[in-house]
Amino acid sequence: MCIVCQQEGLIGGLVDDSPIVLVAGSVVVTVCALKGGSMVKDTLEDGSDDEFIPNYLKNGRMDRDREIKISSVLGIVSGLLLLMFFVSPLMLEEGTVPELSGRANTIDYMNEDSWGNDDHPENSKLGHNQSAHGGYFSWSELNPVFGFVYAFGDINCHQKHDRSWSLNDNQMPVCTRDIGIFSGFFMGCLFFRLRGLNRWTVRDSFLSVFDDASIESVYFTDRRMRLMVLLLMLGIFPMAIDGFTQLLTGYESTNGVRVITGFMAGFVLGWFVCSALSSKPDLFESPSSVVLPANSRLSLVDHPDA
Repeated sequence: MCIVCQQEGLIGGLVDDSPIVLVAGSVVVTVCALKGGSMVKDTLEDGSDDEFIPNYLKNGRMDRDREIKISSVLGIVSGLLLLMFFVSPLMLEEGTVPELSGRANTIDYMNEDSWGNDDHPENSKLGHNQSAHGGYFSWSELNPVFGFVYAFGDINCHQKHDRSWSLNDNQMPVCTRDIGIFSGFFMGCLFFRLRGLNRWTVRDSFLSVFDDASIESVYFTDRRMRLMVLLLMLGIFPMAIDGFTQLLTGYESTNGVRVITGFMAGFVLGWFVCSALSSKPDLFESPSSVVLPANSRLSLVDHPDA
């Protein structure tokens, strides 16, 4: 049986009601994993005089300003949004946000006349009888900052109350799955910021977070693309399986499973996006100047039909 489906054994009863504890625990685990590896500032051996060049990084460049800038910007944006998902319901007056149930990628709670505030059947696939769940809600009537956060959630998330957490008797702007995704994306950006390097191609930049010695075999057999795709699949598939199983069958996931699978998917996506945007060939003199594990070298091959 799939471990993700072990709802009670995998997470425990307290996790569903403890969003701050769960997110904090995820952050601690990820930071510990980061500290377990070596830093990117490994020195490279100069073959001409057998001495070490202390100012060069393991990709052959002398700085990683682009990697730090990109991962910092993405991390700050995702981190601020994540923070506001918690701050907004805590700062609003208690009971301001009732139980919601809308549609993803659609505006449902902009004003009193919006779709989400209608009295839909309780057992329908979309929406519910809003008057029976705390009355109408309008994010356009909130403080502009909190209104923006709830508008962001309204547009991007279904906001189903049974799949969301509440703080201060206010439903949070997004569901638990999205909390996990944003938490993971933030940590994925931090992961790449601490360890990632521009190595010309996206796949080599993605794999640069590993110690070179640990992935030499991957370069000897040229399975770099396979490894990158495998890692992305391992991060995304649990969320896809959990979500589509819930959509297509009578299976009902738990908020704990949703946030953990969302965190896994968000982590590899943050890691991948930072890798893709940091991969800039123009910063190298030539493909052969990119230092890779196992003394591999990049080369450009002219296509015969070009």
